[in-house]
Amino acid sequence: MPDPPPRHRHGRLVSRRTYLWRRVAVAVAAVVVLVAVVAGISQLFGSSPTTSSSSTTGGGGAPATTAPVTTTTRPGAPVTISVVGDSDLGNTPTLPPSPSTYLQPVESALRAPVVFGNLEGTLTNATASKCGASSTQCYAFRNPPAYAQIYRAAGFTVMNSANNHSHDFGAQGVADTTAALQAAGIVQAGLPGQIGLVTVGGTKVAFVDFAPYATTNNLLDLAAAKTLVQQARAEANLVVVYMHAGAEGTAAEHVTGQEESYVGEDRGNPKVFAHTAIDDGADLVIASGPHVLRGMEYYNGHLIAYSLGNFVGYQNFATSGSLDLSGILTVTLSGSGTVTTGHFTSLALSSVGQPAIDPSDASASLVNQLSNQDFGATAATVQPNGQLTLPAAPTAPTTTATPSKTTPKKSSPKASTTTTKG
Repeated sequence: MPDPPPRHRHGRLVSRRTYLWRRVAVAVAAVVVLVAVVAGISQLFGSSPTTSSSSTTGGGGAPATTAPVTTTTRPGAPVTISVVGDSDLGNTPTLPPSPSTYLQPVESALRAPVVFGNLEGTLTNATASKCGASSTQCYAFRNPPAYAQIYRAAGFTVMNSANNHSHDFGAQGVADTTAALQAAGIVQAGLPGQIGLVTVGGTKVAFVDFAPYATTNNLLDLAAAKTLVQQARAEANLVVVYMHAGAEGTAAEHVTGQEESYVGEDRGNPKVFAHTAIDDGADLVIASGPHVLRGMEYYNGHLIAYSLGNFVGYQNFATSGSLDLSGILTVTLSGSGTVTTGHFTSLALSSVGQPAIDPSDASASLVNQLSNQDFGATAATVQPNGQLTLPAAPTAPTTTATPSKTTPKKSSPKASTTTTKG
């Protein structure tokens, strides 16, 4: 009789395979945990800011991207931000003779982890502009796309496209500008649905930018603005709102608390919009657009700078009267969103629009005068050493300003194709 087959051979094979697979699973799990720990440590101790942008819709020919909304737990670590106003390095073919060194006189005052400016124009080589061939009162601004690297070298990390010149060269100009900023490592904000996100040392800062146009995040639509600010609030530790709002020129230095207009365009009610943005969750409100300095207000525990004027130009911005006064606002926001320190650097623009630090502090003096006249006890002012002085305690929201419109206003053909210089 043949020997019986060995018992449990199959059982032994299964046991050995199970043992091997268990060892493989343990090794894989260990690798996953190690990667997660390393990533966490890198995020915790990283000092260089990382940048990204979140967009729910495309804007004027710019490629649309969709990012999921992820709730961010507050607070983060303090973040220092420098802010300037309208910026344009000339207008092709009228460009600075030495563009790479044009901003050197003020670079020392821009040394913050986050530097923000309003790009008052486009970065494109496109030639088809919004202006008609026979127009004498239409201004379309463009710089070569390579100029994005000049802004980045000067310290800029975020630039705004919510203004009346971002679409000067149509969809092609918008797309070229977006591509140029991305290639330079600069975050863009302000196109429809677009939120600019910057991360510094693990703290996320969202920039939500508005202008009174349907081709941008529209400040005339308070309901839509609230939704976007609240989205930013969910995505970031700190929220900065920018508004390109108000009338223009030397007669537009005061914040009126009323609806403002220019060349037939409704430019919104800057005071109501700023207050509403803070009530909706913004930690800081900054602005430009009037091409002149305006005052600063401390509202409900948060700072509002109503206009920082023109920061830089080259023969494309008027510099007469107070139009040559500018400034750099630098603030440190705590993890909970309050201003812990602030500094204002006075600038003066040359006759062609090049900025330089102004030891006479004429800009700070003008800001103080306007702040006190327009806001009284809630004014934020600048000390002789440049440091900001804020009211001792926040004032409860009180405003008698006429409410701004709550529905978007469609720009008329004239308003969307014609802007004036200065």
